[in-house]
Amino acid sequence: MKILPRLFALLLLCAVAGGVWVRHEAVVFLRTAPEQAGREVFFDVAPGARFAAVCGQLREKNLITDAWKFRLLARWKKLDGRLQAGRFAMNTGWLPERTLNELVNGRPLLFRITIPEGLTWRQTGQALEKAGFVVFEDFRNVIADPDFLRHYGIPFDTAEGFLMPDTYLLKKPDLPDTARARAVAGRMVDNFWRKAAEVWPDGAKPAVEFLKKCVILASVVEKETGRDEERARVAGVFRNRLERGMPLQADPTVIYGLGEKFDGNLRRIHLEDPANAYNTYQHPGLPPGPICSFGMAALRAAVNPEAHDFLYFVAESDGGAHVFSANLSEHNKAVRRYLERRRSK
Repeated sequence: MKILPRLFALLLLCAVAGGVWVRHEAVVFLRTAPEQAGREVFFDVAPGARFAAVCGQLREKNLITDAWKFRLLARWKKLDGRLQAGRFAMNTGWLPERTLNELVNGRPLLFRITIPEGLTWRQTGQALEKAGFVVFEDFRNVIADPDFLRHYGIPFDTAEGFLMPDTYLLKKPDLPDTARARAVAGRMVDNFWRKAAEVWPDGAKPAVEFLKKCVILASVVEKETGRDEERARVAGVFRNRLERGMPLQADPTVIYGLGEKFDGNLRRIHLEDPANAYNTYQHPGLPPGPICSFGMAALRAAVNPEAHDFLYFVAESDGGAHVFSANLSEHNKAVRRYLERRRSK
């Protein structure tokens, strides 16, 4: 009968010892950083990532000393379901509680990217991919997705013209995917609608046909001149030509229609090609869609073109201001002066 009390005493001693050991292990874990000196490490949490997988990745990057104990810590604090997605600047010298707090309450890093005016959707997608924000093919698919276009009120086959040029602060996920491409493209389109609201007549979203006309015209104006002070005048030229039934004859629209086939030289064969739907030398009216992303100066010009009698314009010099003419004779003289200046260089 003496065996039972001894067994009970032994079990009690083991339980106490086990409790002391568990307490000791917990204290050591909480008070020990993976590295004493510490070094900065960028750590990515993908959208929808499982906490267990994140713990394993933290251990691989030496941001914690034990993935299992880190999971227990998060569960005890009831924070294992509150991970943020994004990129974090962390340090291998941090204690576990600080690391956990950063993932739950910290601010993911935001990276700056500037999308300049005048880029096509293709150039925008390439810039975003190069900076690590999207996968180009995902971006291409998203901006042509009917559900995406319908959701954002875009009345074209792609989001061309609605990817607002601007400087953006964006997160970089570990694995860019369609969801990230959708979020980035959506951010740019939201920015378009927000800024364009200041331009529309009466501040109200315009009717579809007026919207389409203004967006297409603004994109052509954007490509035709880089000078804000000329944009309304250029828009006025195109309005006058449209009202008179004259073709726009805008080189940038032809180039856009050529796409990746364009090698930097616009030739007569290109201007005479009716198969190019964007060839405004061969097809009357505006092209079928926008040809680039434009700034607000171009959109204001398209909404409120300058009233004048000009029907033509040509650059005074490469990249310079333009000479505007009301008739073909004046225009031809301006063209000859431009060509003479180029030959004299």
